[in-house]
Amino acid sequence: MSLVALSFLPIVIPFALFLGGWYLGREKTQCVAHKASRLSFVLLIIFLSTFPISYFFTDAWQSSTLIRHTALNQIMLGLVTVMGWVLISFSRNYMAGQANLNRYYRWLMFTLASVAITVTTNHLVIFWFGWLGISLSLNNLLTFYADRPRAILAAHKKFMLARVAELSLFSAFALLYQQYDSLYINTIINTAVAQSNAGFALQWQEQVAACLIALAALIKCAQLPFHGWLIQVVESPTTVSALLHAGVINLGGYLLLLFTPVVAQSSVAVWLLLIIAGLSTLASALIMTTRISVKVRLAWSTCAQMGLMLLEFALGLYELVLLHLLAHSFYKAYSFLNSGNAVNDAIRLRLSSAAKNNTQFSDSNKAVVPNAQTWLIALGLSTACVVIIRTLFGFEGAFSAWWLFALALTVLIVQWRTCEHSRSVVYTFIMGTLLCVVYATLKYAMHFVLPNYSMHTVEAFSPADIWAMVLFSLLFILSALLHYQVRWPAIRHLSIALFAGLYLDEWLTRLVLKFWPVTLPARAKEQHHAVNANQPSPKP
Repeated sequence: MSLVALSFLPIVIPFALFLGGWYLGREKTQCVAHKASRLSFVLLIIFLSTFPISYFFTDAWQSSTLIRHTALNQIMLGLVTVMGWVLISFSRNYMAGQANLNRYYRWLMFTLASVAITVTTNHLVIFWFGWLGISLSLNNLLTFYADRPRAILAAHKKFMLARVAELSLFSAFALLYQQYDSLYINTIINTAVAQSNAGFALQWQEQVAACLIALAALIKCAQLPFHGWLIQVVESPTTVSALLHAGVINLGGYLLLLFTPVVAQSSVAVWLLLIIAGLSTLASALIMTTRISVKVRLAWSTCAQMGLMLLEFALGLYELVLLHLLAHSFYKAYSFLNSGNAVNDAIRLRLSSAAKNNTQFSDSNKAVVPNAQTWLIALGLSTACVVIIRTLFGFEGAFSAWWLFALALTVLIVQWRTCEHSRSVVYTFIMGTLLCVVYATLKYAMHFVLPNYSMHTVEAFSPADIWAMVLFSLLFILSALLHYQVRWPAIRHLSIALFAGLYLDEWLTRLVLKFWPVTLPARAKEQHHAVNANQPSPKP
């Protein structure tokens, strides 16, 4: 078998997942989990054994009619394959004893197959149907426990918002077809790049299509105020939450990366992402600090992380978008699948001697507040580390991402400096520099995966860059105040508003239910009637 033929083998993965889901959905035996696990493992072996060949022979298949065979698509397909194997293997024990296991595995594999088709196709129509298939298959997983009212309400809102995103994407593809007279993604992208290099501006069809693609990405990534369903789908099985947060919701970032030559040239689309995704990042990150439930905190964290990923795209940091997408997928998959051990981890931390030694509380159980000198030293050290490494690696463009890294490093240094065994300035500077080197190395490595698009370059301290820096600075200041100065009246009122999620989801829920009411599950209705029946009748 030739090397080029071997590089074609990973394309069987989406079809094998689809056929496996169809077969397991009809299976009535108790071996459904075993067969699904075995199939996912075989597909993982196929991908891992052919990935090196497939990666180096991408040029031979880039112009394929239906298959987009690039480094980005290969990495995304690998992400789907690895996540599929992890989730199916975890489900084997986690879902053991549940009713309707055949239905669970059928829709799980249908969802994975739809994602795999979406990230490998080169045809707009197939891409749109794959996008639609992801939503419809996932909806069946979100309603797996059909007797949970919150799960049904979340799936109902998700269903309606998904239709809006799909309509936006369909309209965008129709406009792109009208402008480029082609349904093939590689033709559209290559033409857009050639026109940009020749100095041609976007036509109105392309401008509108870029905005619609940006809107579809914002909805897919559950940005405020389209976020409520993501917070409430924690009522579904943990594996479904992991699939959603680690794989499906990231597709908004992949959509933008795929159509970068079109979206990046539209200033309206870019500022749409800057404003909505930026404010969502700020609000979601702050709201997350008020949550106690592990799953709910992770859901708000996803909203913030997806907003940051879209913000990075708007700033022209495409390599960070891909790095963020991959890192977030593995982190959230582990976090959700490990969420059941949160109580044990908390008890172990509380009982450990290290926790006792490092916990600094006053007599009133109030955390020690770092003084201004500590904050200034930490900020100065982190900024110095960032500036030195950025200069040595020769990075150009927006400075806001480095500013965010400096602020995050500042928080870490403050924690080091305020613990019982405080770290020295030299140790702190060395560790901060090493962290910056790791960050810069990963950022630089992503350049070998993505094409070099130069039509949208955000200069350092440009209006877009300053907007992002202001948002990151606000997040840093408000987070510190919420953590250390929560007794201040203004901070207390802010904390209350954040605990309510800024009331955004309530307004959207009312609008959705007014437009299309949802029927509560039968068991919930029976419980509601039983409670009313046990209550004494009002006196005349």
